[in-house]
Amino acid sequence: MANAQPKPKPPVANGFINLFKPPGITSMDALRQIKRITGQRQKVGHGGTMDPLARGVLPVCFGQATRLMDHIVGGVKRYRVEITLGVATSTYDAEGEVTKTNNPQSVTRGMVEESLEPWIGVVQQTPPMYSAIKIDGKRLYKLARAGIEVERESRSVEIHDIQIIEFDTPKLVLEVECGKGTYIRSLADDVGEALGCGGHVADLERLLCGGFPVEEAVTLEQIEEAVDGPDGWQQYLFPVDRVLMGLKSISLGRQAEEHLRHGQSVSLGRPELETGYLEECRAYNSDGVFMALVRFDRPTNSWQPVKVFQTDAPSPYAPASV
Repeated sequence: MANAQPKPKPPVANGFINLFKPPGITSMDALRQIKRITGQRQKVGHGGTMDPLARGVLPVCFGQATRLMDHIVGGVKRYRVEITLGVATSTYDAEGEVTKTNNPQSVTRGMVEESLEPWIGVVQQTPPMYSAIKIDGKRLYKLARAGIEVERESRSVEIHDIQIIEFDTPKLVLEVECGKGTYIRSLADDVGEALGCGGHVADLERLLCGGFPVEEAVTLEQIEEAVDGPDGWQQYLFPVDRVLMGLKSISLGRQAEEHLRHGQSVSLGRPELETGYLEECRAYNSDGVFMALVRFDRPTNSWQPVKVFQTDAPSPYAPASV
């Protein structure tokens, strides 16, 4: 009997999937399932760890898109969190041991609004013990499970906005828009502490991450069902430049394209953007293929490559003039 031929490796995919992570599994569990479903084993990552309790947007990066992970992790995030007032826990969520109880019936909406005000803006936040942060090479949650608590340095995070969606004691639902590194569980614990009754996260959903909204997210089941369909799972794959839509763009001629493809700067005379424009922007060739992130260098009047990408399909996000 002839030996079975090994399955050929699938071609490397480039782009993002806007995954809806279900509650009850870690972000790494979700990533492992994505790898199994798609057959993509190398250069696959996720943008922004979520608690197992949490559900919602978890962008997954493939191939060339992994080089833009920082745009996901550093992007704006929005959460809807349900806080149960009157009960504080060791993990700041429903899975921990109760550490404090107090009747929250005297808490008013005005008191809640007042407790939230100090947390809007650039604030100092102490990470919870049950987190993936490493101190002296050890994950905090592993120390916490061993009954060891260590000092954690507070860190600067930015919370852009907090809106009260529902308040019916002991239930408090907030929508929080924030930046990188914000712990919603810590915010819930801090708000409960400020109100004098304690509080913990009962439910948490990420509504937005790196420009990907929850309304457009797809489940693991949807991706798996699409594998054998006519368009395959790739129908859910966004182009590499999807996360750069907040940046302006330029178009390149053939000669400039060749220079840029080899990591060389290109001179286009006056930039199409305002003189002295120093921020990164997207560069496309004449076929609308996304080529690079570039930055205009005023002293040399040229565009310097920041990151050059190897993609070959025209992008729907290319400038209209292409």
